[in-house]
Amino acid sequence: MESDFIYHITTKERWADALQKGQYEADTLATEGYMHCSTADQVDGVLERYYKDHTGLLKLKIQRDKVERPLVFELAGSINEVFPHIHGALNLDAVVEVVEI
Repeated sequence: MESDFIYHITTKERWADALQKGQYEADTLATEGYMHCSTADQVDGVLERYYKDHTGLLKLKIQRDKVERPLVFELAGSINEVFPHIHGALNLDAVVEVVEI
């Protein structure tokens, strides 16, 4: 079922770093305390708003029930929409697919 998954946009370099470290940490983990993710329906809007002119991107498909850190759906006030946030580093075995964008 598609609702069993969330998605995260990252760069090839950051993903390669995660594979070496054994866990994935987004920049926002240090600055905001969580990692931004999206539902399947939200991915296109996130790409349009934040990654329009970026290249070398990957979309991580994350199985929700495998995420070891707290996964909380929280309101993004700037667009009045609820998004999934992972409050901690992402364990790599939760990533079930990596797709180039």
